[in-house]
Amino acid sequence: MPLQFFPPPPGTYKIDFGGIDLIRSRDCVVFVKGETFEVAVTADMITGGWQGGQGVQWVNESADIFQVDYSAGLFGGFLLWGSNESADQYTAMTGQQLVYGYAVMVAGRGLISTRSYEQYTYASRLTPPLVPLVYAPCQLLYFSLRGLWTLEDELTLSGSPLAPAMSTGVVSQLPKAVNEFFLGVQHTL
Repeated sequence: MPLQFFPPPPGTYKIDFGGIDLIRSRDCVVFVKGETFEVAVTADMITGGWQGGQGVQWVNESADIFQVDYSAGLFGGFLLWGSNESADQYTAMTGQQLVYGYAVMVAGRGLISTRSYEQYTYASRLTPPLVPLVYAPCQLLYFSLRGLWTLEDELTLSGSPLAPAMSTGVVSQLPKAVNEFFLGVQHTL
């Protein structure tokens, strides 16, 4: 009897790993990436810097460029590499993010692990003592007013007229010692 290749015999499965990318920066590990874009960053971001996984939002720039600023609870994407770390040696972004004012932004669907998340509640950051946020699998995530992943809709909590915020992802892995206290995020930006 000849071997059957197509269609596969019942009970057999083909797993395609062609879409999996693994990118590691200091603050963010990308297991499955969404779309990546080169974007200009605002002067405030060039001055203040950012960490990998930092949430950003689009700004209305008079020049004809795609530009982002720190997220204030709104979504646009997140930056892959921190401003003070070398990016992928095979991209033009290596060591040039602050010099030229550009960064690599990720949007779309994907799976990451990041240390760029809020560890304390919004209310306790305003008025101490600090109260830790407790993450659990499958909880919805938002960008905080500082552009970090969080459980809380800080736009609504702050009384912003832009409220309510849209969910940007869900918790896929809890921060713990074995994963260096990175938060796993399945993002849906």
